[in-house]
Amino acid sequence: MKQPSGYGFLIDKTLKKLQSIYLYAFKDNGIDLTIEQWAILHRIYELGDEASQTEITKTNYRNRATTSRVISGLVKKELLVKGRFKGDSKRFKLTITAKGQKIIAIVEPIMYRLRAVGVTDINQKEYDNFISVLDKIWNNCESYQQSTY
Repeated sequence: MKQPSGYGFLIDKTLKKLQSIYLYAFKDNGIDLTIEQWAILHRIYELGDEASQTEITKTNYRNRATTSRVISGLVKKELLVKGRFKGDSKRFKLTITAKGQKIIAIVEPIMYRLRAVGVTDINQKEYDNFISVLDKIWNNCESYQQSTY
């Protein structure tokens, strides 16, 4: 393979564009959330009654301090309640409030619409190849990191 050049820049550039249109859509719809807050709120929604701060930290590719800060911001905005699991005083249970459920109902269709914009004129094979390449890059970097650090 020809020596790659700048794919990290292209990934970063694309991510920044995606974040920009998502934030514009949030602002346009009166949603006071950051991308990180949305990602964590939606992940908690997906996990349902089993959502714990530990699980969110493991699955969102952010460090524990950042995850804790974002969750605290969501609690402050009254979108989440932080409690304990019954019989397990070590793990924090995260529950979405009625206000948080309303935000999800507003934002989820916006996110699906924006994701569709991103894949316009990309066929299924191209998309599958794209995902495969990203997974390979991730795995290569993960292997390198584990062998180096």
